[in-house]
Amino acid sequence: MMRKPLPIYLFVLGLFSCKQEAPVTKITLMKYPDTRKDSIKDNYFGTIISDPYRWLENDSSAETNAWVNAENKLTQNYLSLVPFKEDIKKQLTEIWNYPKETAPFKIGDYYFFSKNDGLQNQSIWFVKMGIDGAEEVFLDPNTITSDGTASVSLLGFSKNDKYVAYSIAQSGSDWSNIYVMEIATKRKLPDELKWTKFSGAAWKGEGFYYSRFDEPAKGTNLSAANKYQKVYFHKLGEDQKTDQLVFEDKTNPNLYFGAETTEDEHFLVLTASAGTSGNAVYSKDLTDANGKITLLVPGYKNNHQVVDNIGGKLLLETDLDAENKKVVLIDPKNPAAKNWKTIIPESKLALEGINTGGGFLWASYLKDASSNIVQFDLSGKEIGPIALPAIGTATGFGAHKNDKNFFYSFTNFTTPNTIYHYNIASTSSSVYRESEFKLNTDNYETKQVFYPSKDGTKVPMFIVHKKGIKLDGNNPVYLYGYGGFQISLTPGFSLSRMLFLEHGGIYVQPSLRGGSEYGEAWHKAGMLEKKQNVFDDFIGAAEYLIKENYTNPSKIAISGGSNGGLLVGACMIQRPDLFKVALPAVGVLDMLRYHKFTVGWGWAVEYGSSDKKEDFDYLIRYSPLHNIKSNVNYPATLITTADHDDRVVPAHSFKFAATLQEKYTGKEPMLIRIDTQAGHGAGKPTAKQIDEATDVWSFVFQNLGMKW
Repeated sequence: MMRKPLPIYLFVLGLFSCKQEAPVTKITLMKYPDTRKDSIKDNYFGTIISDPYRWLENDSSAETNAWVNAENKLTQNYLSLVPFKEDIKKQLTEIWNYPKETAPFKIGDYYFFSKNDGLQNQSIWFVKMGIDGAEEVFLDPNTITSDGTASVSLLGFSKNDKYVAYSIAQSGSDWSNIYVMEIATKRKLPDELKWTKFSGAAWKGEGFYYSRFDEPAKGTNLSAANKYQKVYFHKLGEDQKTDQLVFEDKTNPNLYFGAETTEDEHFLVLTASAGTSGNAVYSKDLTDANGKITLLVPGYKNNHQVVDNIGGKLLLETDLDAENKKVVLIDPKNPAAKNWKTIIPESKLALEGINTGGGFLWASYLKDASSNIVQFDLSGKEIGPIALPAIGTATGFGAHKNDKNFFYSFTNFTTPNTIYHYNIASTSSSVYRESEFKLNTDNYETKQVFYPSKDGTKVPMFIVHKKGIKLDGNNPVYLYGYGGFQISLTPGFSLSRMLFLEHGGIYVQPSLRGGSEYGEAWHKAGMLEKKQNVFDDFIGAAEYLIKENYTNPSKIAISGGSNGGLLVGACMIQRPDLFKVALPAVGVLDMLRYHKFTVGWGWAVEYGSSDKKEDFDYLIRYSPLHNIKSNVNYPATLITTADHDDRVVPAHSFKFAATLQEKYTGKEPMLIRIDTQAGHGAGKPTAKQIDEATDVWSFVFQNLGMKW
């Protein structure tokens, strides 16, 4: 990253120099709220499990609301006593406040991108005619609600570049409504499609395919299990009630369905997933008036994704007989695997994704958890790798078939998002938008190490800190992980994290098993009965940092969200001696009942289900909620969740907090922060992001004894 002008650098140094070395004040906790216990018990294959706080699963009851209010009051009282909390909020607000922009993408003669002036709650969608045209506001989510809690996603553009379908989600919920706008006039059409979740808009002519669930019973929309998702076709101008049902499976309620159409509208492609990994693929020739939906690839043992079509055949990315994935060409009339033609064979590197654009294929590989982009022609001949500015994460490679250029984004731990223009003909990149982030990051360094896990597996890990830091075993560490669902953690920039780094902290990010950093084999080594490997990898990371004299157990904070919240919950319970602070965010913490809420059933392919004895036997061994013990000195804990989280329902966090507060008798705080009008994380307004970051960092700085 280029060095920032000296005046700005000095200004930011001034920002971070206020009130240094203020002593840490010991905070005395208020009494925990009295939480009623029931005598509910379940029999799992002869094992009796108590569930005394099940009443907290009813997130709309008056009793639960009263409990939430009492817990929030306790937490905010504690945090208000952190002497430097307001300083933290001020500094976070300052470093947040700079313009941010996404890479533009081309639709016909238009370019679309989103932009935030710094502190706007939601980024605004802009459009311009030509890349050098005048910018015009296209959709401003900030005008939908007064508190900025509505978010907008552009789902799909009609093939004639005339319309766009977009969704609005409220308060962070996964539920959304779909609307349509005419691009040239910015006129909103009367179309409104309700009860959609995890849906795109796949256009065909004057309409599009989309996915939806049935309307849930009143009052259960944030917690009831969502079953029997279906694919419909909506014709513009018609009421949703008349939409054509295109695809369903009446025999299996636990399937996700997605729809796509190829760029030339030749094919409809449908995917059916039994969970978060493994799927079947169907296709229909839309040029054939009598065409039917036929099975292209059976499910659900492998992962497949149609990339595009080449005439009457389909390009497919697949891990069938290729754990690092390959690309094949399939004739839908003869789709058996024995007839597939390999276009890009499996590599030693994990293929993260592939796109088409400008008549080429753009393959994104992972090389030790960092982006490695390679260009191929449509026959699979390698053109060559794309030179990236550094080790990091590059996204956005791909365009329409006739495009001559495109824009992509690059970032790493110390480089804010930078947008590059790529000229396909000259195979050259040039900076289009450089970040205006105020803090100079040249005085930070990133290294990657490989450490042994419990079973000897070498695990890669990134370590980020200021240059010249002393390895005296006394540095504060923020150890972050995920480890699941094929999600790879690659180098990325975090505004919030910069506060911790600037105050002498070390950020550490291991590439735990369960992700796809090294392909499907790496994923499988951290799922189902092998999930303990993920926890061992995370624990091994902390042990390595201590052994190498970076830190000690009294200086380590561990953090993770969603599946990462499970990671933190399990590790703080298994090795409470190893960590000082635990931050389980929106976590899956009740491993015996997670599948009974919203779309939790889809995670059974990753975790297993307590409905099966062989799965129950290993789930009960690590389920964070069920392994809390009395008379154990757990780390200082701040659980975070939100009232509109319908991905991982807040009951997980509620029950975990209540059990910790019941059984823990030590002096460390066991707190829960429950956000309102917020969900799992997506679409969270800037003001709420800053408020949450303020509370979390106040808790971390206070309990790690970091001087201010």
